[in-house]
Amino acid sequence: MGAADTDLANAIRALSMDAVEAANSGHPGMPMGMADVATVLFTRYLKFDPADPKWPDRDRFVLSAGHGSMLMYSLLYLTGYEAPTIDEIRNFRQFGSPCAGHPENFELAGVECTTGPLGQGLAMAVGMATAERHLNAVFDDALVDHRTWVIAGDGCLMEGINHEAVGLAGHLGLGRLNVLWDDNRITIDGAVSLSSSEDIPARYAASGWHTAECDGHDVADIARAIEEAITDPRPSLIRCRTIIGKGAPNKQGTSKTHGSALGKDEVAAARETLGWSSAPFEIPDDIRATWLDFGKRGASVHADWAERLAAHADGAEFTRRMVGNVALDDATGWAFAQWDKVPASVATRKASEFALAGLTAAMPELIGGSADLTGSNLTKTPSLTTLSADDYAGRYINYGIREFGMAAAMNGMALHGGVIPFGGTFLVFSDYARPAIRLSALQQARVIYVMTHDSIGVGEDGPTHQPIEHVMSLRMIPNLDVYRPCDAVETAECWALAVAKQDGPGLLALSRQNLPLLRETGDMLSARGAYRLRAAKAARQVVLIASGSEVSIAVETAEALEAQGIGADVVSMPCWSRFDAQDAEYRADVLPADVLKVSIEAGTTLGWERYTGDGLRIGIDSFGASGPAGDLYTHFGLTADAIAPKIINKLKN
Repeated sequence: MGAADTDLANAIRALSMDAVEAANSGHPGMPMGMADVATVLFTRYLKFDPADPKWPDRDRFVLSAGHGSMLMYSLLYLTGYEAPTIDEIRNFRQFGSPCAGHPENFELAGVECTTGPLGQGLAMAVGMATAERHLNAVFDDALVDHRTWVIAGDGCLMEGINHEAVGLAGHLGLGRLNVLWDDNRITIDGAVSLSSSEDIPARYAASGWHTAECDGHDVADIARAIEEAITDPRPSLIRCRTIIGKGAPNKQGTSKTHGSALGKDEVAAARETLGWSSAPFEIPDDIRATWLDFGKRGASVHADWAERLAAHADGAEFTRRMVGNVALDDATGWAFAQWDKVPASVATRKASEFALAGLTAAMPELIGGSADLTGSNLTKTPSLTTLSADDYAGRYINYGIREFGMAAAMNGMALHGGVIPFGGTFLVFSDYARPAIRLSALQQARVIYVMTHDSIGVGEDGPTHQPIEHVMSLRMIPNLDVYRPCDAVETAECWALAVAKQDGPGLLALSRQNLPLLRETGDMLSARGAYRLRAAKAARQVVLIASGSEVSIAVETAEALEAQGIGADVVSMPCWSRFDAQDAEYRADVLPADVLKVSIEAGTTLGWERYTGDGLRIGIDSFGASGPAGDLYTHFGLTADAIAPKIINKLKN
């Protein structure tokens, strides 16, 4: 390795060990071990421009091994990004510093996605590479011609999601995706051999990947392997044989460098070993200048691209898609475009298909898919053709039985920009996808989840396929709008709201069974999260609050109560988070304090007390059962005949 390259890499090592030491918290081993690989990538291959971190045709770099976040922060600082500053690096892992324990895309512009939960970064990169190929097929090489690079560790490759992501990437032939595997043979517990003996390159090769390997501390060998990957038409895995904590003479190559500070004495010894005499957080001027020069390398490439964009016939459309603004009024109109075809009684999953037909016809940026349940989720419309290795211009992805991989890939697509992904599965299988759904919300990614078969209404498939706790547990995720519409009108409204929200995901929980039409089209009432669907005729004594398929049961219950002179409002609550965001006056009007409040939902009752107080919560606090849906609703007491007497008894007592 030449002196200049050594010094550049050692700058990463020094910043990483100094920051972790100052915080007395973090992971110095991976940044020190992968410093040479990162230096080669950023100085010779990565296409980027620190002056414009959101340049659409930049290469995407994903640090899937997010625990090694100081590698990312060091690279951003050294190459000249506006942030982080050296003071922010000094405050690594401290409150208020954008240099969080794991990279967060909403803290630093140069961070493409939030990583740390191992495996998800690589899986999101699959989505980014998919979006790149799709947009390239639509707009050509002049506007879209970039690569996706990943640094991943042993943990990323062990996680189950890796199997899903690798299989999908190989199937789609994503040759612009290159994964640099930090093969340091160490995990927290010790040697990788304690827990794993698989042949990882063979697994990737069997999935349609190109594989190569290199000495991760030899610049020429690293460059050779990267050149190999670039010229191969398949996605590539480059096995980089590295020494974790390289440069720390007494701890390198051991798990002691993985997840804790090296300690004052070992940092001093590392400085001597590396020949690094600068004080903590100080980078010699010549090394800093060299790094900054490499950071400026992409400016001319960016300028040439900007000229092509200005002259391109589709430049305005490309820019529109990348900006991603969708007006709610427009989305609402498109969602109702096929309203004349919607029957009066229809399952909300079918109503969703009608809404999607209008949206996908009007919005070429919508890319759909399903985890092998297209015919059940009803997510494919006439406007969508299959996206495949033979036709990247398609807009529908057959994800196979890969719920987690699908969700993570959609996160990557959304974060790449230019597309709005949606994907379907059964609601009960949201458990498979939950970690990625949580990251959708954390990363403020516009991903739309279509979760059908949302209750015991699934019927004969039984308790394994009948969600009970799922809707409520999903409502607990911050910044995730969970929609459970009661009819076709609310379904179209919820679709419009989800598409128009740019800073977070939406999830539609949809029924298998037909539901009656309870509303006329008109005002966008679902935007409030909850609203008075039926006002009491007699003096109001009860407010019935329900979502989804149970709203019609609430209406029937209200009619039974009114027949006995008990006034009952019916409140439809398709989206808790939107209702909670309304002002206090509106919320108090919909749910007044001086009446009995009763929730009705075919799921766990836990959580509804926030609205009912000491009122009644009607639901299911056990697993479901196998049988026709109607029989199950009767068995679990979710009928007006069963609910009305409970309310009357509560009012008397």
